[in-house]
Amino acid sequence: MSSIDGALLRDRLGDRYAAVEVVPSTGSTNADLREAVAKGAADRTVLLAEEQTAGVGRRARSWVSPKGSGLYLSVALRPHGVSFTALGSLSIVAGLAVRAVAERLGVDAVLKWPNDVLAGASRAKCAGILADAVAGDDASVVLGIGLNVLPLGENVPAGAGGLPATSLAEQGATSTDRGEIAALLLTELDDRERRWRLAGGDLTEAGLLGEYRQHCATLGQDVEVQLPDGSTLSGRAADVDAAGQLQVDVADGRRHTVFAGDVVHVRPA
Repeated sequence: MSSIDGALLRDRLGDRYAAVEVVPSTGSTNADLREAVAKGAADRTVLLAEEQTAGVGRRARSWVSPKGSGLYLSVALRPHGVSFTALGSLSIVAGLAVRAVAERLGVDAVLKWPNDVLAGASRAKCAGILADAVAGDDASVVLGIGLNVLPLGENVPAGAGGLPATSLAEQGATSTDRGEIAALLLTELDDRERRWRLAGGDLTEAGLLGEYRQHCATLGQDVEVQLPDGSTLSGRAADVDAAGQLQVDVADGRRHTVFAGDVVHVRPA
């Protein structure tokens, strides 16, 4: 399998990003860029790794990142004019970019709130997204994306809710050239993030909320949401608002707004 050519990737992306670096191996691209942001890294700095030895997903879960099998990348963003509270919706923006790339490669993919991309008839997980806010004088975030391009092999643990892993290759992608896919993904992300930023982080104003609602498999499903405090909320996923928050209707008729949590699809509505 060929390595990602950093020079070719930078050429494909033109001036969309301030810096794009590809490294053979690292613990976590998100951890590396969080440190870089704290030291003054420029807005729209990108780091990709051929492998991660300590990749992390939401709630500190490990993310399997074997060498040459996927895209493991992070983007440092300093979206001036966007409030700190709006940064959480960047996971929505990134999910839309990943799904668009899958579609361009002929793969049937949908979104699972808040940060998963599911592919194939069995709706297995092919990508995950992690947005890490970085403390500082301005609103900064490191947006991490892990996308399985080639099969991960056996003994890969299931994700939250028992979701099995899959890859673009296993779902019949028309290309598995990771350099090409990285360029597609970063281009799709650039387009959507710029719209999101100009709208002050409002998904509706950015024209992204309708796209998300169209492709979010969570909506209309009965769900169980494991909340950050350890409690569980059960109900029907009714909507996603302009801030990227999930709206859940419960049995007593109330509607709850969920900003963060792990969602399990119980059954279709």
